[in-house]
Amino acid sequence: MWILLAVVSSVLLGLYDISKKESLVGNNVLTVLFLNTLFCALLMCPTAIVDLVRGNTIFDGTLHAHLLILLKSFIVLSSWILGYFSIKHLPLTIAGPINATRPVMVLIGALLIFGERLNLMQWGGVILGLTSLYLVSRLGKKEGISARHNRWLWLAIMSMLMGAISGLYDKYLLRLYQPLQVQAWYTAYQCIIMGVTVLIIKRLTPGHDATPFRFRWTIPLISIFLTCADVAYFYSLSCDDAMISVISMIRRGSVLVSFLYGVAVLREKNIRLKLIDLSVLILGLVLLILGSQ
Repeated sequence: MWILLAVVSSVLLGLYDISKKESLVGNNVLTVLFLNTLFCALLMCPTAIVDLVRGNTIFDGTLHAHLLILLKSFIVLSSWILGYFSIKHLPLTIAGPINATRPVMVLIGALLIFGERLNLMQWGGVILGLTSLYLVSRLGKKEGISARHNRWLWLAIMSMLMGAISGLYDKYLLRLYQPLQVQAWYTAYQCIIMGVTVLIIKRLTPGHDATPFRFRWTIPLISIFLTCADVAYFYSLSCDDAMISVISMIRRGSVLVSFLYGVAVLREKNIRLKLIDLSVLILGLVLLILGSQ
């Protein structure tokens, strides 16, 4: 069951990336991001209300739970801010594979912190997947995206690292609290933090981003796809036999969805070479899933 939930989350994440790309091109990044946190908080609001009515069960009477959830909110929001600016300026077929390298760091963390072990078929899937993602990322050089000179590339890498930290932290949180509780409260805190951040930035640096905001219907879709993907992800991670390294790799299969969109709609370049490398990724994911049965 946890593998199926991880696959569902992966598809939804691909649609989430597409919605982000369409919402951010030629638009004000911070405003789009704030609306995303607001819509996510509203979608999860019923869960938080039920939690309060039933006795505020996520909180243990101290500041401990508040601080744990606040830390989760800061980690995710840091990854989002970096990722939103990078995906606005990078091709989707480049930004997606960079984010898809997140399992490298999650795997290292899972092995060192949680003591997870993979069987031979799972290791084969991981190696093929990481090799494919590495090759796809290197194709950026053919499109003039240099790691030495392109700041958006570095923002994408830092966003990926923060996302990996968030994934490892989720495994710890879900040992203490229910999945929907964690999601409901961290989205609420995240919305508050982002709202305060936008107000401070606009007050202190009014000319920080002169790009005007334009509402697009893809903006609320960002929150809908992300919320549904997170629900599937948290329930997958909460299963007793779930392995965070495997779940993280399956979720990175979302790059296939955004890749197909980049090919069919955005008409991005070097598709043939990227398609070969993504075929290796598909084989790796198949081995990974079969090895987890």
